[in-house]
Amino acid sequence: MMTKMVRRDGDTALDRAHAYAALLEEYFAAPGEAPRRRAYEAGRDAIASNLGILEISAIHHDVLASVLEDGSAIGPRVRLAHELFAEILSPYEMTHRGFQEALAALRQMNETLEQEIHRIAHAVHDDAGQLLTVARLALSGLASDVSPSSQSRLEEVTALLDRVDQQLRRLSHELRPTILEDLGLVPAVQFLADGVSSRSEMSVRVEGAIQRRCGSNVETAAYRVIQQALTNAARHARARAATIQIAEIGDRLQCVVRDDGIGFDVAAVMTHASKKGLGLVGMRERVSAVGGTLLIESRPGHGTVVRFKLPMEH
Repeated sequence: MMTKMVRRDGDTALDRAHAYAALLEEYFAAPGEAPRRRAYEAGRDAIASNLGILEISAIHHDVLASVLEDGSAIGPRVRLAHELFAEILSPYEMTHRGFQEALAALRQMNETLEQEIHRIAHAVHDDAGQLLTVARLALSGLASDVSPSSQSRLEEVTALLDRVDQQLRRLSHELRPTILEDLGLVPAVQFLADGVSSRSEMSVRVEGAIQRRCGSNVETAAYRVIQQALTNAARHARARAATIQIAEIGDRLQCVVRDDGIGFDVAAVMTHASKKGLGLVGMRERVSAVGGTLLIESRPGHGTVVRFKLPMEH
């Protein structure tokens, strides 16, 4: 007797499950190449109609148990069932392995990207900072050699260099957020939001809290996705306001970034994401690499909402 099946769209999966069970019985009762091929094709059709792996396994078990009730030829029939089941699921296994290999490659790519970001942040903070220090010292040395009117101009230039130094330091900390390592995701995102607000005409509000630290790769992924979403909102969507919501729900980290910008056609932009430069593909890759999910909702004239969920540990 076949395991009870849940009806699906147009009963396609249910019908194919029954067909698969019938052909399995035929093959187990009278093994041969022709019935084996029919059972194999029926099993592949059942999977193609969105029948789950656990359901396929249950059908296999029920049919095998039924044909073995007479107690005859148990060993050969079990072997045939095992071989057929493995053959039917082999494409699924290959796809699963390919998916795991792709995730491993994504993780490696993100680690390499983070190393490069850290190198750039170091150059901005240290190398550029040293050059600015030298420039300020040179200007201070000129102060006694110029007229009083020129000294005021030198003071203006020095003040401008100080502002440049502050901006570079803030950008460096956003690129390589040591606050993320020291204090966690919410303080780092608040620092990021303050920096974006100070450099643009967009106000950014951070809401929510989490009670415990996430894994370091999860925190990095969440920070980078939020960073990209804010960049898109300020640079491309011309938003005036954005809100970041961060929450811990069970064993998942949930983040939502909303903006009131001009919005866009998500499907059209994703089709040509690399040309549009919105970083949407990178956002999806970062989320996928740590086992999360991402949803982007937008349409022209109605702002954008970026939602993603990540495991607290990965």
